[in-house]
Amino acid sequence: MLADAARATAVGADLCEVRLDKLWVTEKKPDPVEINPVSTNGRRSRPAYVPPEYIPKSLDSVDLAASLAAFKGGIDLPVVMTCRPVRQGGYFPGTEEQRIAVLRNAIESEVSWVDLEADIDADVRADLMSLAKGKTSVISSVHFSEEPDSSGEIIQDIEELEGTGEILKVCYATSGRNSALKLFEAAWMMKESESKISIMGLGPCGDWTRIHAPLLGQDIVYSTMETGSHLSSQGKINASDLLIAWEMLEYN
Repeated sequence: MLADAARATAVGADLCEVRLDKLWVTEKKPDPVEINPVSTNGRRSRPAYVPPEYIPKSLDSVDLAASLAAFKGGIDLPVVMTCRPVRQGGYFPGTEEQRIAVLRNAIESEVSWVDLEADIDADVRADLMSLAKGKTSVISSVHFSEEPDSSGEIIQDIEELEGTGEILKVCYATSGRNSALKLFEAAWMMKESESKISIMGLGPCGDWTRIHAPLLGQDIVYSTMETGSHLSSQGKINASDLLIAWEMLEYN
């Protein structure tokens, strides 16, 4: 994480997200695949992308206080700390109560930003918001496992988040142009909104709102230090590639 943060700083990122939930997993990369350089149709073939496996570790295997201190001392950029639950695509292996304790510790470390899911129990979330007030800004997030039915549904989802954080982040599954256009349209319709918004997709064409974020008035854009042709099918984009795209498109 610290190595990625250093690379992000060098590339020109403004913020660095630290996924605390990934402290409690071990990343197991897939075995190497033998590449057949030429397929049956005479074209050069490419092995299918196989994602890494994340193996849970015990909660007591991580010294959270030491990790937070390492992030605070080793990352030059403002930091967003996230501890994503499994229900929203994360990896934290413990209970919700244990996850809330991690978020509480993150806020108490006086991190610049913390990501709080909108579906956290209302009383618990209000307590975290009170703890963060005045020292840590809040990203209020929702990650949907399905595609949006329409741009209107996306706008409604955002409106329901009003007042729950300084930045409202919604992420949807995408399967191609049709679903990506719904995200794009919703972002375009809300570009003059007084709310700070981030709309994105995960899946094919999910990177459209990231690539055109300056045009759409997005307030925060997530990119990755990961590289590879598989990123586009996941709706992700490398940070350096994103900045190159913005320069080519003459976005300021």
